[in-house]
Amino acid sequence: MKFAHLADTHLGYRQYGLFEREKDFYEVFEKVIDKIIEENVDFVIHSGDLFETARPSPLALLTFQKGLLKLKGAGIPMYAIAGNHDVVMRKGSIPPQVIFKKSGLKVISNINPTYMHGDVFIAGLPFFPASHGKLLKSKLADLSDKASHHEKSILVLHQGIDKYFSFNYELEIGDIPDNFDYYAMGHIHKYVNDKFGKGRLVYPGSSEIWKTSEIPDYLENGKGFVVVEMDGPKTLVKRVKIDIPREFIKRTLDYNKLESGIAGIKETIKDFDKKPILNLTINNVDSDTSRVYELIKEELGELALMIRPTFNMYDEDESVMMPEVTSKLGPEELLKIQLKGYGSNVDVLSTELYDLLSKDKLEEAKEIIDQFYNDHYANINEDVEFKTEKVEEETPKEEKPEGQVTFKEVLE
Repeated sequence: MKFAHLADTHLGYRQYGLFEREKDFYEVFEKVIDKIIEENVDFVIHSGDLFETARPSPLALLTFQKGLLKLKGAGIPMYAIAGNHDVVMRKGSIPPQVIFKKSGLKVISNINPTYMHGDVFIAGLPFFPASHGKLLKSKLADLSDKASHHEKSILVLHQGIDKYFSFNYELEIGDIPDNFDYYAMGHIHKYVNDKFGKGRLVYPGSSEIWKTSEIPDYLENGKGFVVVEMDGPKTLVKRVKIDIPREFIKRTLDYNKLESGIAGIKETIKDFDKKPILNLTINNVDSDTSRVYELIKEELGELALMIRPTFNMYDEDESVMMPEVTSKLGPEELLKIQLKGYGSNVDVLSTELYDLLSKDKLEEAKEIIDQFYNDHYANINEDVEFKTEKVEEETPKEEKPEGQVTFKEVLE
């Protein structure tokens, strides 16, 4: 039994607002489908974030439909879950993957979490936010129990795990059941291939560069998917790399040698089929940065799709370079700092609410709050609540730490 595993294709993503970048994601997906057919696999697993949003553009839907029909023509079915980008957490809503069920897509969902492909048991769940952790762990335990009745099994998830995901993960490694032969993961955009339990835990990574922070992993592991064989006693994983349509060039230049540095970049990119994205750091800048940018744009603008410069100013008094643009804490990091000491559950709830409310997803935010209440407060006895209020009347209120906010203030 041999299958292909991919994830995080993000069809419809218009990086930097450029339609050319959106088309790059489509082109890579088409290459992946063609290569999967070449590999002559028995089936395909897609581990979430098939689309960039839960409401994909017509072109994104059409691109996936073409790929799915190509696979169907080759006799290769696809199993798929919804990731955090294409899932809809509102009750009664469905992810866009469901549109393609009549075209042969086998959607792994909360309603239908298991399939059999020959003698292989395939189980999975769509993305669960961290605030639904209790429910997620319960469902994983149920799937683990079902997997124990099968010789070969695959678990499909789109979740961050603390071992591989340092910020805002949904599961700890100990929460994962250890009796599956293969863990088809999605969500993390870098390539991970790790031994776990009796099998392999794999994040194939994104199929394109979704953020510039992915460039180091791309240079080391490339972008693509994996082919998995489960015929023998061990699960074997082969990395299949796919060339991305457009290069990301990262260079550091010295302002005092700017002319020769620009000439070197020109020589590198002049024969590229597609204009690259240039990420440039200019050190020792001692003049107006706008003038420096105009010079770079004049020399390289026709050869690059986008130029993203960072200027480091030279401080003569201190004899050190001072970054003109320094990294700043984002809203999620600030929320975590403000809520430090109120418990990780409140941290998680606040960041998830921020993400949903910033996108005007009011109904989904209400679902998160309701689930949080059910998990943490629904079973509290009324007498205990009354006694707690009585103690609060008799005991002086403890002052909250300086700079922190209350849970009520966060919700308001």
